[in-house]
Amino acid sequence: MRRALLWGALAAVSFAAPAPAQQPVDTIRSAAPAMDGRLRAEIAVLSRLMRRIGLPAADSFAVGNQIVAAGTTRRGPVAVARGNLDIYGRVEGDAVAMHGNVAIHPGGHVTGNVAAVDGRVRVVGGVVEGDVRSVAGFTGDLLSRAAGRAVDREPLTTWGALRLVLAWFAILCAMGIGVLLFAERNLDGVVRALEEQFSRSFWVGVLAQLAAIPALLVSLVALAVTLIGILLIPFAVVAYIIAIAGLLMLGFLAVARFTGRAFAGHGPMPGRRLHLRALLIGIGLYVGLWFLAAAFVWNPMAGAVLRAVALAGSWVALTLGLGATLITRAGTRREGALRRPAMSQGDISWQTPTPVSGVVAARRPVVVAKESR
Repeated sequence: MRRALLWGALAAVSFAAPAPAQQPVDTIRSAAPAMDGRLRAEIAVLSRLMRRIGLPAADSFAVGNQIVAAGTTRRGPVAVARGNLDIYGRVEGDAVAMHGNVAIHPGGHVTGNVAAVDGRVRVVGGVVEGDVRSVAGFTGDLLSRAAGRAVDREPLTTWGALRLVLAWFAILCAMGIGVLLFAERNLDGVVRALEEQFSRSFWVGVLAQLAAIPALLVSLVALAVTLIGILLIPFAVVAYIIAIAGLLMLGFLAVARFTGRAFAGHGPMPGRRLHLRALLIGIGLYVGLWFLAAAFVWNPMAGAVLRAVALAGSWVALTLGLGATLITRAGTRREGALRRPAMSQGDISWQTPTPVSGVVAARRPVVVAKESR
């Protein structure tokens, strides 16, 4: 009798099975991937674009498929990434899915808005009190690519910063050689202005920088008076930018040659070779400040200080060069116009020339009227 009861109990336990649930339970896929940097960037971009939908923080997103079971209530926003969101119950707030679909099934109720980015929203018998938005296809791909570029952009390494500085050094040297070959007289005129009117060149450069934008606006307003002028506004803006860039480059090369001349020495080499040597040395001095800053890019404190020094040095050089370029009208105003006018013949006619030391000043003859007795 006992053996029969024991076998009966074992049979009941072996064949007993839990009754299948009639409705899906509130669950998240167990094998869901983890949140990565790209997905966090996409969530950050989406939170700025869709301000009406209160997105939670990136850590609050559920990665993978998610189900809100029937008879349950979830406080929103309910957010899913790289998966589908199926709603059978009630969501008090918004429901969002990124790279997935949102489906509101019969009995499902969402009191807020429903949005699917790179997916679709399907209301198959449920109720949505707010707005329904689907951002699929091209827009979703753009969001993904924009976030991907923001995440995949690696910080600039020391070697990368040094290569960037060396590339700029090569470009400036090539431009300097071209100016020496085709516009040496203009460069000489700007250098001469730096020699004779150093302080004036600096302050003229500062004023030119302050007046650059107002001058452009005045020009655009003047062009906008006529119909033809309105059509010429885009070309005027491009021409203005090119002119300013050309003046800055000519001025910087002049300052570089002016600075490098102190280290170039004075040898028997011809004038053009000496000018080229001084120019390359000057460019190396100013670019060397940036090279030093790039070498310490790994140290935030030292790198920031060195970048500030390099920026200040470059600004002073550009300001001096711009002022000297404007004073000489891009080097077309020659040496005689920068100096004081010579004394007239009438002023030196009374001076006495000597064969030893040139002209010696003498007392101007004064006519004295004799008194008549």
